[in-house]
Amino acid sequence: MIDRSRLEEIVREAGRIALSRWPGAGHALTSWDKSPNNPVSEADIEVDRFLKRELHHLLPAAAWLSEETADDKIRTGSGLIWLVDPIDGTRDFVRGRDGWAVSVALVSGGKPLIGMLAAPARAEEWVAVAGQGATLNGRRLRASTRAEFAGARVPVHSLPREDADLVAVEQPNSIALRIAMVADDRADLVATLRWGYEWDIAAATLIAREAGADVTDAFGRPLAYNKHDPRDFGVLVCSPAIHAAAVERLAERAKALR
Repeated sequence: MIDRSRLEEIVREAGRIALSRWPGAGHALTSWDKSPNNPVSEADIEVDRFLKRELHHLLPAAAWLSEETADDKIRTGSGLIWLVDPIDGTRDFVRGRDGWAVSVALVSGGKPLIGMLAAPARAEEWVAVAGQGATLNGRRLRASTRAEFAGARVPVHSLPREDADLVAVEQPNSIALRIAMVADDRADLVATLRWGYEWDIAAATLIAREAGADVTDAFGRPLAYNKHDPRDFGVLVCSPAIHAAAVERLAERAKALR
C-alpha cells in the first residue's frame, strides 16, 4: 500500500531540514508567537511545506491535517489522512534545546497505521507499524511494565504535592517524545489534563501501543483520529498494570478541568 522505506526517507529529510535551522547547532532562526506562549518558527513552516508536498506524492489519496496548515474539514470524508506536526516541541527548538521531533502518522479508518518521529538533535528515529511493533534506531522497543503506581517515573519538571509518590524524570518539550519515553521504558506514565490536538500524539501513541503500553484519553477512553474537532481531552500513556490507578488518580482533576 505504501513504500515504507520512502516514507522513512521523507521524515528523515524533514528532520535534517529542521536541524539545519536549529539554534542549538548555531543556526540563526526567525520565530514569532502565533498566540501568547505559542511559538512558531520559519523552520516549522519550511518543514510543513516539504512534508505536505512529499507525502502527497507518496500517497495522493490521503488527506492532510497539520499544526501549521489551515484545517480543511473535507478531510473527514477520507479514510486515509496524514497527521503531521512539523516540529513538535517548538519551544525547545527555538531555545536551542534538543527536546523536539518531527512527527508524522498515517491514519486509516480513524486509527494510526504508521507512525514515525525523527529527533535528529538526539540522533533518534522512532518507527511503528500497526501490528508489527515499534523500534528506536532499529532496536525493538518494549514499554514499561511497572506494576506499582507509587514510584512511577513521569517526565515532568516538578510534581504537585498530590503526586509526591511519583518520580520526576527528564521532560522534553515535545509531548511526542515524552510518550515515546514510555515506549522505551524511560518513563512509566505520561498524562496531560488539557485539550490537545491529534497531530501532537498520533505517531507517538502508535509507537507506545506497539511497544506494549496502554494508551487512552485522560478518562481512560480510547482515542480516535480524523474527528471533525481534531482534539481530545488529555492523553494517558503508561504501563498496562498501572493504567487503572492512573485513571483513578486523575479522575477528579479531569472532571474539574474538562
